[in-house]
Amino acid sequence: MQVILLEKVANLGNLGDVVKVKDGFARNFLIPTRRARRATDAALKEFDAKRAELEKLAAEKLVAAQAQGEKLNGKTVSITQKAGVDGRLFGSVTNADIADALKAQGFDVAKANVRMPSGPIKHTGEQTLSVSLHTDVAVDVHVVVVGDVD
Repeated sequence: MQVILLEKVANLGNLGDVVKVKDGFARNFLIPTRRARRATDAALKEFDAKRAELEKLAAEKLVAAQAQGEKLNGKTVSITQKAGVDGRLFGSVTNADIADALKAQGFDVAKANVRMPSGPIKHTGEQTLSVSLHTDVAVDVHVVVVGDVD
């Protein structure tokens, strides 16, 4: 299916690109999240008319993400979980836990934006994770997991 991208999509293209993607990806993700439209003649003409407005909105989103990224870069988040004597956690620390801890500090971060390449944290200690605020803005956050031994 041919679609017009309404915003920058990682590993796919930039605003205004007409790309060919699988039907399911377009119908189930790109179109419902308003990141793309079907590339029909009418849609192309309408997009050309709104192009300047969409570019302005995209630039504003990028500036806002960069401003939040400057404040968030290098922050330390401390999370307390029940742990055994050897430092292994009963359960794990997930991206939702980290997003909630960042919200408690005043940063509006969705759990999908917290990148955990090695999976959930299962040991006490400190790790550095990446938070993707925009496709072009990614910052590092230090996560300290403290074991609560009862």
